Amino acid sequence: MKGIVSICCFVSLLVLAAAEEEEDVVGIPPRDRSHIDETLRLAAEEDSGEYSAALEKLRRIYQSSIKPMEQAYKYNELRQHEVSDGEITSKPMVLFLGPWSVGKSSMINYLLGLKDTPYQLYTGAEPTTSEFTVIMHGEKVRSVEGIVMAADSSRSFSPLEKFGQTFLEKLIGIEMPHKLLERVTFVDTPGIIENRKQQERGYPFNDVCQWFIDRADLIFVVFDPTKLDVGLELEMLFRQLKGRESQIRIILNKADNLVTQDLMRVYGALFWSLAPLINVTEPPRVYVSSFWPYDYAPDTSRELFKREEVSLLEDLNQVIENRLENKIAFIRQHGIRVRIHGLLVDRYVQTFKDKMSYFSDPELVFKEIVDDPDKFYIFKSILAKTNVSKFDLPNRDAYRDFFGVNSVSSFKSLSAQCSYMGGCLLDKIERAITNELPALLSSLNPGKAPPGLSSCEITGCDEKPKNRYRKN
Repeated sequence: MKGIVSICCFVSLLVLAAAEEEEDVVGIPPRDRSHIDETLRLAAEEDSGEYSAALEKLRRIYQSSIKPMEQAYKYNELRQHEVSDGEITSKPMVLFLGPWSVGKSSMINYLLGLKDTPYQLYTGAEPTTSEFTVIMHGEKVRSVEGIVMAADSSRSFSPLEKFGQTFLEKLIGIEMPHKLLERVTFVDTPGIIENRKQQERGYPFNDVCQWFIDRADLIFVVFDPTKLDVGLELEMLFRQLKGRESQIRIILNKADNLVTQDLMRVYGALFWSLAPLINVTEPPRVYVSSFWPYDYAPDTSRELFKREEVSLLEDLNQVIENRLENKIAFIRQHGIRVRIHGLLVDRYVQTFKDKMSYFSDPELVFKEIVDDPDKFYIFKSILAKTNVSKFDLPNRDAYRDFFGVNSVSSFKSLSAQCSYMGGCLLDKIERAITNELPALLSSLNPGKAPPGLSSCEITGCDEKPKNRYRKN
């Protein structure tokens, strides 16, 4: 009985909060949105033909030069990140994360001008977003079920099937014709709830967040003055964001609800809460403003909020302007990782063959190698002979798990991965990393060669297998 009374009281409070919020916005004039179109340059026409041609060339380079080694040495089983054609041709992704009811959905409504339209995202004082909502461009307004998005190979969401049908029921897409969505895709996420019972979502929430984090070009982590505490779920989220600090933008939303003195205290409290979670030498930039369709509250720092908003929009515009360059850099970085993985597997294979004798037990021999690779100089030999940065090397323990699933005898050495017509796998991926991808990047900015990308000292062009099918 007490539990029922508590629930009724909680629901009543939410209804009252929602009613008060609705009363607050009555009579408030809408905010001018002209600076959004101006900062994001939505009126400017783009050369879609040149952009599509560059993407198609990038896709061919990946398919012909990087993917063969990726498949031959089962790289996807090490990193769990398969690059599909849909991901290569996809628009930049902007991901919204943060506690519940901090204004993530309202911010998307504001940026797209969806307020008071039939297809605006639902907002409220209670936790309203329970799905992962992907807002993308389409010829007409329509919703797309998660199972349809995962089944469509032309989209970049087909790998989400691995999270199960329960998650796909919590995934929804919204297509609409909009100038901004022609250049970027927004992803709205369920709010972080620190109540342990409410964490039982029925699908691996943290793993799904990691999937979107790995593919996001820009990540907005949104807070408001009433939700600054850090619990287990938010702490886990910031662990997942490690290594992506350059893409993170922290937003203190609803700032016009406070007078200047209180806002300064809240700003300091937010930094104090986040300090243990962000291990970087420079403090992250926090954008302080109010992102919703109505005008700023009177007697607040209106000019400051406007400048902060424009600054955040400029960051978004940079992602849009550099989307093709970022895509090429991502594929090249992926190619470097695949190449390092291929070189390491080749070292494991060669070491295993060298240590095997007629009377040796293959399992015991390889167990000794994989348990202590430093004893056999596997990682040091890669650094010594191919000029690979030690910071790019994968974790040694990951290869114990990798070879626990994939037998070392199932892999060929790099010198055996050559054909008369196709050449060697290592030759092709070296050529893509050092020549083809930098040349494609240079073609986007004529007269400005990308510094250092073609240096063999970086990528280690000096170690190439001999193609036994070709005469020297």
